[in-house]
Amino acid sequence: MGASRITLYLRVRRGRFSSSRFAYAIGAAKGKLLVAAVWPLRGTVDHYIERVVDLTDPEENLIYNMSVAEARGLLFDQQADAVLRIKGSFALLAKSGKTVRMARSLDRPMRYFLAKRQEGPALIVASRVDTIFDWLKSEGLDGQFHPSYTRMVPAHYVVELQLVGCPDPDPIYTRFFTPESGTLPADLDVIGRTYIAALAEEIAQWLRAIPADEPIGVCFSGGIDSGGVFLTAYHVMRTLGMSPARLKAFVLELGDGPDVDQARTFLEGLGLTMFLEPIEADVSALDANATIRVVEDYKPLDIESATMALALGQGIRNLYPDWKHLIDGDGGDENLKDYPIEENPELTIRSVINNPMLYQEGWGVGKIKHSLTYSGGLSRSYSRTYATARHHGFQGFSPFTKPSVIAVAEAIPFIELTQYDVSRLYELKGEIVSRGVKAVTGLEMPVFPKRRFQHGAVSEESLHRRLPYLEADYRKQFLSLYQ
Repeated sequence: MGASRITLYLRVRRGRFSSSRFAYAIGAAKGKLLVAAVWPLRGTVDHYIERVVDLTDPEENLIYNMSVAEARGLLFDQQADAVLRIKGSFALLAKSGKTVRMARSLDRPMRYFLAKRQEGPALIVASRVDTIFDWLKSEGLDGQFHPSYTRMVPAHYVVELQLVGCPDPDPIYTRFFTPESGTLPADLDVIGRTYIAALAEEIAQWLRAIPADEPIGVCFSGGIDSGGVFLTAYHVMRTLGMSPARLKAFVLELGDGPDVDQARTFLEGLGLTMFLEPIEADVSALDANATIRVVEDYKPLDIESATMALALGQGIRNLYPDWKHLIDGDGGDENLKDYPIEENPELTIRSVINNPMLYQEGWGVGKIKHSLTYSGGLSRSYSRTYATARHHGFQGFSPFTKPSVIAVAEAIPFIELTQYDVSRLYELKGEIVSRGVKAVTGLEMPVFPKRRFQHGAVSEESLHRRLPYLEADYRKQFLSLYQ
Protein backbone atom coordinates (compact mmCIF):
# COMPACT_ATOMS: atom_id res chain seq x y z
CA MET A 1 0.00 0.00 0.00
CA GLY A 2 1.43 3.39 -0.95
CA ALA A 3 1.98 6.00 1.69
CA SER A 4 -0.60 8.78 1.71
CA ARG A 5 0.52 12.38 1.85
CA ILE A 6 -1.21 14.84 4.20
CA THR A 7 -0.75 18.60 4.39
CA LEU A 8 -0.73 20.05 7.91
CA TYR A 9 -0.40 23.67 9.05
CA LEU A 10 1.94 24.03 12.01
CA ARG A 11 3.77 26.78 13.90
CA VAL A 12 7.27 25.30 13.56
CA ARG A 13 10.70 26.18 12.23
CA ARG A 14 11.99 25.37 8.75
CA GLY A 15 13.91 22.16 8.16
CA ARG A 16 13.55 18.40 7.96
CA PHE A 17 12.67 16.30 10.94
CA SER A 18 11.80 12.69 11.66
CA SER A 19 10.27 10.60 14.42
CA SER A 20 9.62 6.91 14.89
CA ARG A 21 6.51 7.24 12.71
CA PHE A 22 6.83 10.25 10.39
CA ALA A 23 9.25 12.24 8.27
CA TYR A 24 8.60 15.99 8.07
CA ALA A 25 9.62 18.48 5.38
CA ILE A 26 9.01 22.04 6.50
CA GLY A 27 8.80 24.76 3.87
CA ALA A 28 8.50 28.51 3.91
CA ALA A 29 5.18 30.26 4.27
CA LYS A 30 3.78 33.71 4.97
CA GLY A 31 3.92 34.95 8.50
CA LYS A 32 4.06 32.30 11.21
CA LEU A 33 1.93 29.72 9.42
CA LEU A 34 4.21 27.20 7.70
CA VAL A 35 3.45 24.23 5.50
CA ALA A 36 4.62 20.79 6.59
CA ALA A 37 4.50 17.84 4.23
CA VAL A 38 4.25 14.66 6.27
CA TRP A 39 5.11 11.18 5.06
CA PRO A 40 4.56 8.11 7.23
CA LEU A 41 7.67 5.98 7.63
CA ARG A 42 5.58 2.83 7.80
CA GLY A 43 1.93 2.03 7.15
CA THR A 44 -0.65 4.77 6.84
CA VAL A 45 -1.33 7.79 9.05
CA ASP A 46 -4.61 8.60 10.76
CA HIS A 47 -6.23 11.83 9.63
CA TYR A 48 -6.75 12.84 13.28
CA ILE A 49 -4.43 12.45 16.24
CA GLU A 50 -6.45 12.09 19.42
CA ARG A 51 -5.31 13.23 22.85
CA VAL A 52 -6.60 12.03 26.22
CA VAL A 53 -5.88 14.09 29.33
CA ASP A 54 -6.80 12.30 32.55
CA LEU A 55 -6.83 14.87 35.36
CA THR A 56 -8.44 12.58 37.93
CA ASP A 57 -6.23 11.77 40.90
CA PRO A 58 -5.45 8.04 41.04
CA GLU A 59 -4.67 8.44 44.75
CA GLU A 60 -8.35 9.18 45.37
CA ASN A 61 -9.33 5.68 44.24
CA LEU A 62 -9.86 3.38 47.19
CA ILE A 63 -10.08 -0.12 45.69
CA TYR A 64 -9.91 -3.04 48.10
CA ASN A 65 -9.44 -6.07 45.88
CA MET A 66 -7.13 -5.04 43.02
CA SER A 67 -4.71 -2.37 41.90
CA VAL A 68 -5.86 0.68 39.96
CA ALA A 69 -3.99 -0.68 36.92
CA GLU A 70 -5.82 -4.01 37.20
CA ALA A 71 -9.13 -2.18 37.52
CA ARG A 72 -8.41 -0.17 34.37
CA GLY A 73 -7.52 -3.37 32.55
CA LEU A 74 -10.77 -4.97 33.66
CA LEU A 75 -12.71 -1.90 32.52
CA PHE A 76 -11.34 -2.15 29.02
CA ASP A 77 -10.88 -5.87 28.49
CA GLN A 78 -14.04 -7.30 30.07
CA GLN A 79 -17.79 -6.93 29.57
CA ALA A 80 -19.34 -3.95 31.34
CA ASP A 81 -20.85 -5.99 34.18
CA ALA A 82 -17.34 -7.05 35.19
CA VAL A 83 -16.85 -3.54 36.61
CA LEU A 84 -19.07 -4.62 39.50
CA ARG A 85 -16.14 -6.81 40.62
CA ILE A 86 -14.21 -3.66 41.51
CA LYS A 87 -14.78 -3.19 45.22
CA GLY A 88 -14.44 0.29 46.64
CA SER A 89 -14.53 3.85 45.40
CA PHE A 90 -13.20 4.69 41.95
CA ALA A 91 -13.22 6.92 38.88
CA LEU A 92 -11.46 5.08 36.06
CA LEU A 93 -10.45 5.74 32.48
CA ALA A 94 -9.00 3.15 30.10
CA LYS A 95 -7.88 3.74 26.51
CA SER A 96 -6.83 1.60 23.58
CA GLY A 97 -6.38 3.17 20.18
CA LYS A 98 -9.24 5.58 19.62
CA THR A 99 -11.55 3.85 22.10
CA VAL A 100 -11.92 5.26 25.61
CA ARG A 101 -13.97 3.75 28.42
CA MET A 102 -14.87 5.44 31.68
CA ALA A 103 -16.68 4.26 34.80
CA ARG A 104 -17.14 5.48 38.35
CA SER A 105 -18.73 4.51 41.62
CA LEU A 106 -21.74 6.47 42.85
CA ASP A 107 -19.59 8.32 45.39
CA ARG A 108 -17.15 9.84 42.87
CA PRO A 109 -18.09 12.52 40.32
CA MET A 110 -16.35 12.12 36.95
CA ARG A 111 -16.71 14.70 34.18
CA TYR A 112 -15.35 15.02 30.68
CA PHE A 113 -15.12 17.53 27.84
CA LEU A 114 -14.29 17.01 24.17
CA ALA A 115 -12.22 19.85 22.73
CA LYS A 116 -11.57 20.42 19.04
CA ARG A 117 -8.00 20.76 17.82
CA GLN A 118 -6.77 21.02 14.24
CA GLU A 119 -4.79 17.82 14.67
CA GLY A 120 -7.66 15.92 16.29
CA PRO A 121 -9.99 15.74 19.34
CA ALA A 122 -8.81 16.16 22.91
CA LEU A 123 -10.71 14.41 25.70
CA ILE A 124 -10.23 16.02 29.11
CA VAL A 125 -11.44 14.07 32.16
CA ALA A 126 -11.59 15.36 35.75
CA SER A 127 -13.71 15.27 38.87
CA ARG A 128 -14.42 19.01 38.62
CA VAL A 129 -15.64 21.43 35.98
CA ASP A 130 -13.13 24.12 36.97
CA THR A 131 -10.26 21.66 36.57
CA ILE A 132 -11.32 21.07 32.98
CA PHE A 133 -11.69 24.81 32.37
CA ASP A 134 -8.24 25.58 33.81
CA TRP A 135 -6.62 23.00 31.54
CA LEU A 136 -8.39 24.40 28.48
CA LYS A 137 -7.18 27.89 29.38
CA SER A 138 -3.61 26.61 29.64
CA GLU A 139 -3.91 25.21 26.12
CA GLY A 140 -5.65 28.24 24.64
CA LEU A 141 -8.84 26.22 24.09
CA ASP A 142 -11.08 27.95 26.63
CA GLY A 143 -13.01 29.71 23.86
CA GLN A 144 -14.76 26.39 23.24
CA PHE A 145 -15.85 26.02 26.86
CA HIS A 146 -19.22 26.40 28.52
CA PRO A 147 -20.16 24.50 31.71
CA SER A 148 -23.14 22.94 29.95
CA TYR A 149 -20.79 21.39 27.38
CA THR A 150 -19.17 19.23 30.03
CA ARG A 151 -20.56 15.74 30.54
CA MET A 152 -20.94 13.66 33.68
CA VAL A 153 -20.20 9.95 33.57
CA PRO A 154 -23.43 8.55 35.06
CA ALA A 155 -22.99 6.25 38.02
CA HIS A 156 -23.34 2.51 37.36
CA TYR A 157 -22.53 2.79 33.64
CA VAL A 158 -19.52 2.21 31.43
CA VAL A 159 -19.27 5.12 28.99
CA GLU A 160 -17.47 4.36 25.74
CA LEU A 161 -16.23 7.07 23.39
CA GLN A 162 -14.68 6.80 19.95
CA LEU A 163 -12.19 9.62 19.38
CA VAL A 164 -12.47 9.69 15.61
CA GLY A 165 -12.72 13.44 15.10
CA CYS A 166 -15.47 15.66 13.78
CA PRO A 167 -18.29 14.82 14.01
CA ASP A 168 -17.90 13.07 17.35
CA PRO A 169 -20.22 10.07 17.67
CA ASP A 170 -22.50 9.79 20.70
CA PRO A 171 -21.10 7.88 23.66
CA ILE A 172 -22.30 4.34 24.27
CA TYR A 173 -23.71 3.70 27.75
CA THR A 174 -23.68 0.16 29.12
CA ARG A 175 -25.01 -0.54 32.59
CA PHE A 176 -22.75 -2.52 34.92
CA PHE A 177 -25.05 -2.63 37.96
CA THR A 178 -28.60 -3.96 37.59
CA PRO A 179 -29.95 -5.13 40.95
CA GLU A 180 -33.07 -7.25 41.05
CA SER A 181 -36.23 -5.68 42.45
CA GLY A 182 -38.56 -7.03 45.11
CA THR A 183 -36.88 -10.39 45.72
CA LEU A 184 -36.75 -10.27 49.53
CA PRO A 185 -39.65 -11.60 51.63
CA ALA A 186 -42.05 -9.01 53.07
CA ASP A 187 -40.56 -9.56 56.52
CA LEU A 188 -39.13 -6.41 58.09
CA ASP A 189 -36.86 -8.39 60.43
CA VAL A 190 -35.28 -10.25 57.51
CA ILE A 191 -35.03 -7.08 55.44
CA GLY A 192 -33.49 -5.07 58.28
CA ARG A 193 -30.95 -7.74 59.18
CA THR A 194 -29.90 -8.19 55.54
CA TYR A 195 -29.64 -4.44 54.93
CA ILE A 196 -27.55 -3.61 58.01
CA ALA A 197 -25.38 -6.72 57.53
CA ALA A 198 -24.47 -5.40 54.08
CA LEU A 199 -23.79 -1.98 55.61
CA ALA A 200 -21.56 -3.56 58.28
CA GLU A 201 -19.53 -5.44 55.68
CA GLU A 202 -18.90 -2.26 53.70
CA ILE A 203 -17.84 -0.41 56.84
CA ALA A 204 -15.55 -3.29 57.81
CA GLN A 205 -13.80 -3.22 54.40
CA TRP A 206 -13.29 0.52 54.73
CA LEU A 207 -11.97 0.33 58.29
CA ARG A 208 -9.47 -2.38 57.35
CA ALA A 209 -8.06 -0.08 54.67
CA ILE A 210 -7.42 2.76 57.15
CA PRO A 211 -4.30 2.87 59.35
CA ALA A 212 -5.09 1.64 62.84
CA ASP A 213 -4.05 4.91 64.48
CA GLU A 214 -6.27 7.14 62.32
CA PRO A 215 -9.36 8.62 64.04
CA ILE A 216 -12.81 8.23 62.47
CA GLY A 217 -15.37 11.03 62.43
CA VAL A 218 -19.07 10.35 61.91
CA CYS A 219 -21.12 13.20 60.44
CA PHE A 220 -23.90 12.79 62.96
CA SER A 221 -27.35 14.18 63.70
CA GLY A 222 -29.05 11.32 65.55
CA GLY A 223 -31.23 10.73 62.50
CA ILE A 224 -31.91 7.28 61.09
CA ASP A 225 -29.09 7.20 58.54
CA SER A 226 -26.28 8.80 60.54
CA GLY A 227 -27.46 6.93 63.64
CA GLY A 228 -27.42 3.61 61.82
CA VAL A 229 -23.96 4.30 60.44
CA PHE A 230 -22.57 5.36 63.83
CA LEU A 231 -23.90 2.33 65.71
CA THR A 232 -22.84 -0.07 62.98
CA ALA A 233 -19.34 1.43 62.82
CA TYR A 234 -19.10 1.24 66.61
CA HIS A 235 -20.13 -2.42 66.52
CA VAL A 236 -17.78 -3.31 63.65
CA MET A 237 -14.79 -1.66 65.31
CA ARG A 238 -15.37 -3.64 68.48
CA THR A 239 -15.90 -6.86 66.53
CA LEU A 240 -12.63 -6.33 64.63
CA GLY A 241 -10.72 -5.61 67.83
CA MET A 242 -10.29 -1.91 66.98
CA SER A 243 -10.49 0.75 69.64
CA PRO A 244 -13.83 2.58 69.49
CA ALA A 245 -12.03 5.48 71.18
CA ARG A 246 -11.02 6.44 67.63
CA LEU A 247 -14.66 7.41 66.97
CA LYS A 248 -16.25 10.82 67.29
CA ALA A 249 -19.81 11.81 66.44
CA PHE A 250 -19.58 15.33 65.03
CA VAL A 251 -22.83 17.31 65.06
CA LEU A 252 -23.11 20.81 63.59
CA GLU A 253 -24.33 23.50 65.99
CA LEU A 254 -25.41 26.83 64.53
CA GLY A 255 -27.31 28.11 67.56
CA ASP A 256 -30.97 27.30 67.07
CA GLY A 257 -31.14 23.97 65.27
CA PRO A 258 -32.66 20.85 66.84
CA ASP A 259 -29.93 18.36 65.83
CA VAL A 260 -27.65 18.85 68.84
CA ASP A 261 -30.40 17.95 71.30
CA GLN A 262 -31.52 15.06 69.11
CA ALA A 263 -27.97 13.72 68.83
CA ARG A 264 -27.47 13.94 72.58
CA THR A 265 -30.77 12.19 73.28
CA PHE A 266 -29.90 9.45 70.79
CA LEU A 267 -26.57 8.68 72.46
CA GLU A 268 -27.73 9.15 76.06
CA GLY A 269 -30.20 6.30 75.72
CA LEU A 270 -27.35 4.01 74.69
CA GLY A 271 -24.78 5.26 77.20
CA LEU A 272 -22.58 6.56 74.40
CA THR A 273 -22.57 10.32 74.97
CA MET A 274 -18.77 10.29 75.37
CA PHE A 275 -18.54 10.10 71.57
CA LEU A 276 -20.56 13.26 70.92
CA GLU A 277 -18.74 16.42 69.88
CA PRO A 278 -20.79 19.46 68.81
CA ILE A 279 -19.07 21.60 66.18
CA GLU A 280 -19.98 25.23 66.62
CA ALA A 281 -20.29 27.56 63.64
CA ASP A 282 -21.68 31.02 62.99
CA VAL A 283 -24.82 31.22 60.88
CA SER A 284 -23.61 34.55 59.50
CA ALA A 285 -20.71 32.71 57.84
CA LEU A 286 -23.02 30.59 55.68
CA ASP A 287 -22.31 31.61 52.09
CA ALA A 288 -24.30 30.11 49.22
CA ASN A 289 -22.03 31.66 46.60
CA ALA A 290 -18.99 29.97 48.14
CA THR A 291 -20.91 26.69 48.20
CA ILE A 292 -21.77 26.99 44.51
CA ARG A 293 -18.10 27.39 43.67
CA VAL A 294 -17.27 24.24 45.62
CA VAL A 295 -20.06 21.89 44.49
CA GLU A 296 -20.45 23.34 40.94
CA ASP A 297 -24.22 23.00 40.93
CA TYR A 298 -27.27 25.12 41.67
CA LYS A 299 -30.11 22.93 43.01
CA PRO A 300 -31.37 24.77 46.13
CA LEU A 301 -31.74 21.77 48.47
CA ASP A 302 -28.28 20.52 47.55
CA ILE A 303 -26.79 24.00 47.99
CA GLU A 304 -28.39 24.27 51.43
CA SER A 305 -27.13 20.84 52.48
CA ALA A 306 -23.66 21.47 51.08
CA THR A 307 -23.49 24.82 52.88
CA MET A 308 -24.01 22.96 56.16
CA ALA A 309 -21.40 20.36 55.16
CA LEU A 310 -18.86 23.11 54.49
CA ALA A 311 -19.57 24.66 57.88
CA LEU A 312 -19.19 21.30 59.62
CA GLY A 313 -15.99 20.52 57.73
CA GLN A 314 -14.48 23.90 58.51
CA GLY A 315 -15.32 23.51 62.18
CA ILE A 316 -13.72 20.06 62.38
CA ARG A 317 -10.66 21.29 60.50
CA ASN A 318 -10.24 24.23 62.87
CA LEU A 319 -10.21 21.89 65.86
CA TYR A 320 -8.32 19.00 64.28
CA PRO A 321 -5.85 20.16 61.58
CA ASP A 322 -4.72 16.61 60.78
CA TRP A 323 -8.08 14.81 60.78
CA LYS A 324 -8.59 12.82 57.58
CA HIS A 325 -11.44 10.27 57.61
CA LEU A 326 -15.17 10.97 57.79
CA ILE A 327 -18.10 8.59 57.38
CA ASP A 328 -21.71 9.66 56.81
CA GLY A 329 -25.23 8.44 56.08
CA ASP A 330 -25.60 9.92 52.60
CA GLY A 331 -27.53 7.57 50.33
CA GLY A 332 -29.79 6.22 53.06
CA ASP A 333 -32.79 8.32 52.03
CA GLU A 334 -32.30 7.31 48.41
CA ASN A 335 -32.09 3.60 49.21
CA LEU A 336 -35.30 3.49 51.23
CA LYS A 337 -37.15 6.09 49.14
CA ASP A 338 -37.57 8.45 52.06
CA TYR A 339 -38.04 11.84 50.41
CA PRO A 340 -41.27 13.88 50.67
CA ILE A 341 -43.10 12.98 47.48
CA GLU A 342 -45.52 15.87 47.96
CA GLU A 343 -42.64 18.37 47.59
CA ASN A 344 -41.93 17.27 44.02
CA PRO A 345 -44.84 17.69 41.57
CA GLU A 346 -43.12 15.36 39.11
CA LEU A 347 -43.41 12.39 41.45
CA THR A 348 -46.10 10.01 42.63
CA ILE A 349 -45.68 7.06 44.93
CA ARG A 350 -46.06 4.79 41.90
CA SER A 351 -43.22 6.47 40.03
CA VAL A 352 -41.03 6.33 43.13
CA ILE A 353 -41.66 2.65 43.79
CA ASN A 354 -41.86 1.39 40.21
CA ASN A 355 -38.72 3.05 38.81
CA PRO A 356 -35.58 1.18 39.93
CA MET A 357 -32.98 3.36 41.66
CA LEU A 358 -34.95 6.51 40.88
CA TYR A 359 -33.40 8.48 43.71
CA GLN A 360 -29.89 7.18 43.00
CA GLU A 361 -29.91 7.82 39.24
CA GLY A 362 -32.84 10.11 38.46
CA TRP A 363 -35.01 9.20 35.49
CA GLY A 364 -32.04 7.45 33.93
CA VAL A 365 -29.83 7.42 30.85
CA GLY A 366 -31.80 7.77 27.63
CA LYS A 367 -34.77 9.51 29.24
CA ILE A 368 -35.84 13.03 28.22
CA LYS A 369 -35.21 14.54 31.64
CA HIS A 370 -31.80 12.94 32.10
CA SER A 371 -29.13 15.63 32.21
CA LEU A 372 -26.03 14.88 30.15
CA THR A 373 -24.21 17.64 32.02
CA TYR A 374 -25.05 16.40 35.52
CA SER A 375 -26.72 12.95 35.22
CA GLY A 376 -29.48 12.65 37.85
CA GLY A 377 -30.48 11.70 41.37
CA LEU A 378 -27.63 11.05 43.80
CA SER A 379 -25.37 10.43 40.81
CA ARG A 380 -25.63 14.20 40.39
CA SER A 381 -26.11 15.47 43.91
CA TYR A 382 -23.33 13.47 45.59
CA SER A 383 -21.06 16.43 44.83
CA ARG A 384 -22.68 18.05 47.88
CA THR A 385 -20.84 15.42 49.94
CA TYR A 386 -17.74 14.63 47.89
CA ALA A 387 -16.72 18.17 46.95
CA THR A 388 -17.33 19.66 50.40
CA ALA A 389 -15.26 16.96 52.11
CA ARG A 390 -12.41 17.29 49.60
CA HIS A 391 -12.51 21.09 49.93
CA HIS A 392 -11.46 20.78 53.57
CA GLY A 393 -9.00 17.95 52.95
CA PHE A 394 -11.11 15.04 54.21
CA GLN A 395 -11.56 11.61 52.70
CA GLY A 396 -15.23 10.81 53.05
CA PHE A 397 -17.06 7.50 52.95
CA SER A 398 -20.78 6.91 52.42
CA PRO A 399 -21.43 3.17 52.87
CA PHE A 400 -25.12 3.43 51.89
CA THR A 401 -23.98 4.30 48.33
CA LYS A 402 -22.25 0.96 47.78
CA PRO A 403 -23.79 -1.51 45.30
CA SER A 404 -24.01 -4.30 47.87
CA VAL A 405 -26.16 -2.11 50.12
CA ILE A 406 -28.23 -0.64 47.28
CA ALA A 407 -28.88 -4.16 45.98
CA VAL A 408 -30.51 -5.10 49.28
CA ALA A 409 -32.61 -1.95 49.22
CA GLU A 410 -33.75 -2.62 45.66
CA ALA A 411 -34.71 -6.17 46.69
CA ILE A 412 -37.23 -4.85 49.24
CA PRO A 413 -40.81 -5.61 48.10
CA PHE A 414 -42.02 -2.01 48.44
CA ILE A 415 -45.30 -2.62 46.64
CA GLU A 416 -46.29 -5.47 48.92
CA LEU A 417 -45.18 -3.61 52.06
CA THR A 418 -46.86 -0.30 51.26
CA GLN A 419 -49.73 -1.10 48.91
CA TYR A 420 -48.87 2.33 47.45
CA ASP A 421 -49.67 4.09 50.72
CA VAL A 422 -47.39 7.14 51.14
CA SER A 423 -47.49 7.26 54.92
CA ARG A 424 -46.58 3.59 55.10
CA LEU A 425 -43.61 4.21 52.79
CA TYR A 426 -42.34 6.94 55.10
CA GLU A 427 -42.56 4.62 58.11
CA LEU A 428 -40.51 1.87 56.52
CA LYS A 429 -37.02 3.32 56.85
CA GLY A 430 -37.12 3.69 60.61
CA GLU A 431 -38.51 0.18 61.04
CA ILE A 432 -36.03 -1.44 58.67
CA VAL A 433 -32.90 0.30 59.99
CA SER A 434 -33.76 0.00 63.70
CA ARG A 435 -34.63 -3.70 63.36
CA GLY A 436 -31.48 -4.30 61.38
CA VAL A 437 -29.27 -2.48 63.87
CA LYS A 438 -30.81 -4.50 66.70
CA ALA A 439 -30.26 -7.79 64.84
CA VAL A 440 -26.65 -7.06 63.83
CA THR A 441 -25.34 -5.04 66.79
CA GLY A 442 -27.73 -5.86 69.64
CA LEU A 443 -28.30 -2.13 70.21
CA GLU A 444 -31.75 -0.51 70.46
CA MET A 445 -31.57 2.41 68.05
CA PRO A 446 -33.84 5.40 68.75
CA VAL A 447 -35.87 6.60 65.75
CA PHE A 448 -36.79 10.25 65.31
CA PRO A 449 -38.90 11.88 62.59
CA LYS A 450 -37.11 12.64 59.31
CA ARG A 451 -35.43 16.00 59.01
CA ARG A 452 -33.05 17.29 56.35
CA PHE A 453 -29.45 18.11 57.36
CA GLN A 454 -29.95 21.83 56.75
CA HIS A 455 -33.16 21.89 58.81
CA GLY A 456 -31.50 20.21 61.78
CA ALA A 457 -28.34 22.28 61.93
CA VAL A 458 -30.27 25.54 61.98
CA SER A 459 -33.92 26.46 62.25
CA GLU A 460 -35.74 26.71 58.94
CA GLU A 461 -36.53 30.36 59.64
CA SER A 462 -32.86 31.22 60.16
CA LEU A 463 -31.85 29.16 57.14
CA HIS A 464 -34.25 30.92 54.80
CA ARG A 465 -33.18 34.32 56.07
CA ARG A 466 -29.57 33.45 55.27
CA LEU A 467 -30.16 31.46 52.07
CA PRO A 468 -33.34 32.92 50.54
CA TYR A 469 -32.47 32.30 46.91
CA LEU A 470 -34.36 30.50 44.14
CA GLU A 471 -32.85 28.00 41.74
CA ALA A 472 -32.65 30.63 39.00
CA ASP A 473 -30.47 32.80 41.25
CA TYR A 474 -28.13 29.94 42.02
CA ARG A 475 -27.91 28.94 38.37
CA LYS A 476 -27.04 32.51 37.39
CA GLN A 477 -24.35 32.62 40.06
CA PHE A 478 -22.82 29.36 38.86
CA LEU A 479 -22.73 30.45 35.20
CA SER A 480 -21.18 33.78 36.20
CA LEU A 481 -18.06 31.89 37.28
CA TYR A 482 -17.26 31.34 33.59
CA GLN A 483 -18.29 34.69 32.10
